[in-house]
Amino acid sequence: MTDPLALKVSDAVADLLADPATALRGPAAVSYRQHLAYGPTGVALLHIERAAVGLGPWQRAHDWLTAATREPFTSGPDSHPFYGAPAVAHAVVCVAEHQPRPYQRALADLDAQIDRDVRRRLDIAHRRIDAGHLPQLAEFDVIRGLTGYGAYLLQRDRLGPTLNRVLHYCVRLTEPVSDDGETVPGWWTATGPSGRPDQRFPGGHANNGMAHGIGGVLALLALAARHGNTVGGHHDAIRTILAWLDRRQENSGTAWPYWVTRAELREERLAPSAPRRPSWCYGTAGLARAQQLAALALGDTRRQIEAENALASALTDPAQLKATTDNGLCHGFAGLAHIAARAADDAHHSTAAQLRASIPSLLASVCPPDIDPATTATALVQDEKAGPGFLDGAAGVALALQAPASGAPPTTSWDSCLLLA
Repeated sequence: MTDPLALKVSDAVADLLADPATALRGPAAVSYRQHLAYGPTGVALLHIERAAVGLGPWQRAHDWLTAATREPFTSGPDSHPFYGAPAVAHAVVCVAEHQPRPYQRALADLDAQIDRDVRRRLDIAHRRIDAGHLPQLAEFDVIRGLTGYGAYLLQRDRLGPTLNRVLHYCVRLTEPVSDDGETVPGWWTATGPSGRPDQRFPGGHANNGMAHGIGGVLALLALAARHGNTVGGHHDAIRTILAWLDRRQENSGTAWPYWVTRAELREERLAPSAPRRPSWCYGTAGLARAQQLAALALGDTRRQIEAENALASALTDPAQLKATTDNGLCHGFAGLAHIAARAADDAHHSTAAQLRASIPSLLASVCPPDIDPATTATALVQDEKAGPGFLDGAAGVALALQAPASGAPPTTSWDSCLLLA
C-alpha cells in the first residue's frame, strides 16, 4: 500500500531544497555547515536517496556535497560522527554506493582520518576503563561517540579490524563497575542526560536512549552480529543490555524509561512518570527496534515478537502519541513511520501486519488528508525552529516519509547513522 499524498509532500520538499544557494541562508548556513544533523550534508542525503531510486537528478546531490565541502572540515578530537569529517563521510559513502568514481579518493582520505580518530578514542576509553572511572556519554553514544563511529565502520568494512576494536570496547562497556561503593552498569555516567553535571541527577544516571545511551550500543552489537561480525563476549553483552531493559519495563512490558537515576537503581523501582513520546532518540520506538534487531541476532523469536508488539503498541497508544508534538525524523511522526516500516520489513509473520497497519495514521499526522502538498512542504522548509536539515527538519521528514509511503525500503544506507538498519 502506498500513500501518494505523503510522496507528493516528500517530492515538494526536495524541489524546495534543490539548490543549496537559495535553500540555506543566513547565520545558520555558516554555523551548521559541518553538522550532519542540521547542515548541507544532511540535506544531501535526501537528494542521494532520491537520485538512487530515480526520483531526482544526481546533480542535486553533488551540488549539496560541493556546498558542504568548499572549506576544510574539522577532524581529529574536535570532530564526531555528526560533526566535521565523519559527518561528510557518511554522506559520501551513501553517494559512492551508486556513483563511486568521483568520490573514491575523498572517501579513502576520510576513511584514513576516521581510522586514526577511532583508534585514538579507543585508547582513551580503554585507559578510562582500566582506571575504573565512569564514561562520559560522548565517549560511547551514537551522535558523538564510538557507537556512532561503529555505525560508519559497519557500512564501510563489516569485518574490518577497527570495527572489531569498537565492538570489543562495546563489550567492555557492558561490564559492571563500582562507583561510590555501589555496583552500576559500565555505561553509567556521573552527569545528567545533557552530559553536564545536573542537580536533578545526584549520583548520575544510566541512559537508555538510542541517541545517547545503551540503546545505540545494543543496536550496533545486534547489527554487527547479523552481518556475521562478532567478538569475544559479543552475545553475552547483548544479553546483558537486554536483561537491564527487561528489569525496567513499564506499561506491562510495552515501554521503557529514557534513563535510570541512582535512586531508582538502588530501589530497583522506577519513579512514576507521565507517558513520553516513543521517538528514535529516546523512548520505545528506537528501543523496540534495537531489541528486535538483537532478538534477530540471537535467534530469539519470543523476544522478537515481544519487541514488535511493544513497538506496535507505542505507535497506536494515544497517550504516547499525544506526547509527540512534531513531524521530524528524530522525535516526530515521520521518524515513527520510518521506524515502523523498517521494523515491519524484518517482523515475524504474526506481527508484521500490525506494524504496517500503524503506518497510515502516522503518515496522516504529517500529511493530513486534503492538504496541499506544496503548502505543507513550504511550511516544513520554512519552519524556523526545525529548519531544512536532516535530524529535526524538512530534509529528514522528506526522507523518513519515503519508505513508509512507497512501501519500499531505502536504496541507500542513509539511516545507518541512526542504527536502524
